[in-house]
Amino acid sequence: MWVLLRGGYPLRILLPLRGEWMGRRGLPRSLAPGPPRRRYRKEALPALEVPVLPVTATEIRQYLRARGIPFQDGHSCLRAPSPFVKALPLKDQNGATASFSLFIDKTTGRFLCMTSLAEGSWEDFQASVEGRGDGAREGVLLSEAPEVEDSEEVRRIWDRAVPLWELPEPEEAQLARVMFGLTRVTDDTLRRFNVRYLRPARSLVFPWLSPGGLGLRGLKLLGAEGQGDGVHYKETTIPRPGVYCNLFGLPLISRRDVEVVLTSRELDSLALNQSTGLPTLALPRGTACLPPALLPYLEQFRRIVLWLGDDLRSWEAAKLFARKLNPKRCSLVRPGDRQPRPLEALNRGLSLSRILRTALPAWHKSIVSFRQLREEVLGELSNVEQAAGIRWNRFPDLNRLLKGHRKGELTVFTGLYSTPCRANRQWEDHIHQTVIDTMQHAVYVYDICHVVIDNLQFMMGHEPLSTDRIAAQDYIVGAFRKFATDNSCHVTLVIHPRKEDDDKELQTASIFGSAKASQEADNVLILQDRKLVTGPGKRYLQVSKNRFDGDVGVFPLEFNKSSLTFSIPPKSKARLKKVKDDNGLATKKPSSGKKGAVPQNSETCLDQAHQPCQPDPSKPSR
Repeated sequence: MWVLLRGGYPLRILLPLRGEWMGRRGLPRSLAPGPPRRRYRKEALPALEVPVLPVTATEIRQYLRARGIPFQDGHSCLRAPSPFVKALPLKDQNGATASFSLFIDKTTGRFLCMTSLAEGSWEDFQASVEGRGDGAREGVLLSEAPEVEDSEEVRRIWDRAVPLWELPEPEEAQLARVMFGLTRVTDDTLRRFNVRYLRPARSLVFPWLSPGGLGLRGLKLLGAEGQGDGVHYKETTIPRPGVYCNLFGLPLISRRDVEVVLTSRELDSLALNQSTGLPTLALPRGTACLPPALLPYLEQFRRIVLWLGDDLRSWEAAKLFARKLNPKRCSLVRPGDRQPRPLEALNRGLSLSRILRTALPAWHKSIVSFRQLREEVLGELSNVEQAAGIRWNRFPDLNRLLKGHRKGELTVFTGLYSTPCRANRQWEDHIHQTVIDTMQHAVYVYDICHVVIDNLQFMMGHEPLSTDRIAAQDYIVGAFRKFATDNSCHVTLVIHPRKEDDDKELQTASIFGSAKASQEADNVLILQDRKLVTGPGKRYLQVSKNRFDGDVGVFPLEFNKSSLTFSIPPKSKARLKKVKDDNGLATKKPSSGKKGAVPQNSETCLDQAHQPCQPDPSKPSR
């Protein structure tokens, strides 16, 4: 996921739409769900009007004390009596004390009542306590259940699915076990977790049961397709992924359990529970996101082990999720050849209990041991491709230079592609009160991994250059640098260049302001606007700084009017020759060359397959 923050009021957070119905072709025609009804909101985030000052844990505690509401301090939530339960029984269906069945997230203030399943924002809770507004009406805040047509579809698929051991043909059951790697998973384990098999779709079916296991709220279908020598898995959820918030295995959790293992796949949870006997839960969206709405269900555990996968990205996701869960109670299983994902470990005959004993604490005091540093370095050297980050699908030349798009880095992007906007508001006075808070909220709630700030001059206004203005810009750049590092989130900061002579190429020193921006940046990208020998009117993108491995260079771009994006020229691909960069080091520059293979699709100038860069309407397209 990524987020774009545009300077000025309002700020809008944009996410790729993930609410579409996915993977339907794997279902038989009679079972394929129809399109969602119109009243479903799209999975894009709403526009956030700034300033939006999020509530803090201190403010939540002060409000509860002022209202005389007792509360208990938990790991990531506060527990309090629920105003949505009229007759308070001594125990609810899960065995918890009903009078303290309300969980309030310490970071966002969002609440969930375990008894009535009412949920809402901090403002909704205040309205309910104070007896004002719609928040006080009974049932208004109840958790949104799947729509009627979805419920019917869920029930129809569930009734058509059968346990593996009830398949009429033993060969079919054996083939399904081989395809899903379940040869060592027993029927008793599948029965305990209530896993079924949908024959027409050749998919495993995992149920989403309501708290207490009393109702069927949704399904996840996992299909397997042969792909070369391996198997490709495809997931389909009903309801749509944005609404599907199932902790698979939750009905098997007892109130007496104080330790749990979190996995990123349902199959891994089956293997872990069978091998170790420990309580296990599978996250609904794998390593992509840990929805804060699930945190109340994890409050009872004093220790949480995250074993999310066998690659570097799973390790990074585990560290991020541990921050939400309170690192002091979390341990992480580091990926390695002898520590693969749980299902693979079971099939290889490895001891899952022994692997769990090697889990490292997610939290430490200010001292980092040499062993921890050695393991971090070894992990990156052993997984060079993954450590390089996510690769661009349509910019092979950018992959060749930057190697990938990495979390925790700061990229400065500059170029003569638009005119700086004018604004009177001084954003350096509000950087922590609005922009940074909004970014931190997006990272916490939606696990955002890329923020684009467009652009620095707009945020600061366009007053004449002065010492105070330079100092303010340096402070803002430092704040974004710290945010990227602390939150393991990539930040792309757009900064317009100084005015240069028309016959001069832009350089790193051309970035507006002092040298602070280029010094703090991990990557510096410059959109050059000079004619090249490859043809008239061609622009090119220059990588003038690359802290990851030092490779720098350039490649040509062409503006596509139909898609409003920059792309590699469609008919020729320029070769690169050595030139001198700003520091006198050898870099590369395009020159005329032979025609070669070209990517079929265009790409935006800032990010891989994300929002296109819009041209300045005041300037003609080139």
